[in-house]
Amino acid sequence: MSSLPPFDRRGRIHSASAARTRYDATDMPPDNAGVRVPPPLLYALAVLGGYVLNRQWPLPVGEGAVINVLALTFAFAGLALAVSSIRNFRRSRTSIVPIRPATALVISGPYRFTRNPMYVSMAAMTIAAGLLVNSWWVMVLLVIVLLIVRVFVIGPEERYLQRRFGADYVAYMHKVRRWM
Repeated sequence: MSSLPPFDRRGRIHSASAARTRYDATDMPPDNAGVRVPPPLLYALAVLGGYVLNRQWPLPVGEGAVINVLALTFAFAGLALAVSSIRNFRRSRTSIVPIRPATALVISGPYRFTRNPMYVSMAAMTIAAGLLVNSWWVMVLLVIVLLIVRVFVIGPEERYLQRRFGADYVAYMHKVRRWM
């Protein structure tokens, strides 16, 4: 019997057939969702881009007390949803940052009604910002951001969570909707 460990420092197996097989860290998926751009940045770009477009080509929503009340309602609802979501992640001792490993599957609080309450909250706050800056451009860009988030953020996150939590996450996906 050899006293060598089954793998050397370069990830090669110590055996007669090991000459054909090599394993290294790049063969294994990362222990995170692999999201490259922070999602809040995407929503912020919708607000900033909408504001800039509105200065060049005005597309006003309208003004008045009803618009202001609607904006504040979206803002407070979005903020409350975000705070509740983050609080649930902290209670579960897992990170809200999609490039860090998930240590727990959070399914309580707002996660009982939507699998993505943080993204819903950012969408609500983006709508509020669009109403406050009086620009439909923000909402137009929000639709594009939501498509980007769905494909390049939520898709990878869902695949990662399925790998990480298996049948528990699959059951959760069947029970709770993606958005609302």
